[in-house]
Amino acid sequence: MRGQRLFVRPIEASDKAAIETFLAAAGEGNAAPVCGLLGKLVGDLVAVLALEITPDAVRVADLVVAREFRRKRIGRFMLDEAGRLARKLDRNMLVIEDPSAARRFFSRAGFSGSEGRMTRRVE
Repeated sequence: MRGQRLFVRPIEASDKAAIETFLAAAGEGNAAPVCGLLGKLVGDLVAVLALEITPDAVRVADLVVAREFRRKRIGRFMLDEAGRLARKLDRNMLVIEDPSAARRFFSRAGFSGSEGRMTRRVE
């Protein structure tokens, strides 16, 4: 992975089948998100970030990174891209409603907050 660039772009309607295949292979039973970002490395889908745009923030609904690419800063990069998107949409906060399974990851990525909700300011 060293020296390779992660390509991140918004999810399009034509990506639905590829995202469903990726989520099934990653062991996630979730449906393909309608709104969000996807990350590709050398043409292969390696990350999906489901987002919801609210009037005052961008809500991170789900983040899935392929198992073989975890701990390689891909999740953090995807969250940084979500922050840049929030800034472009004039939102000042990224919000995660139920981070229980990945609370340590999100706190290392700059999120803070109580048990049921974590936030990160966008500057």
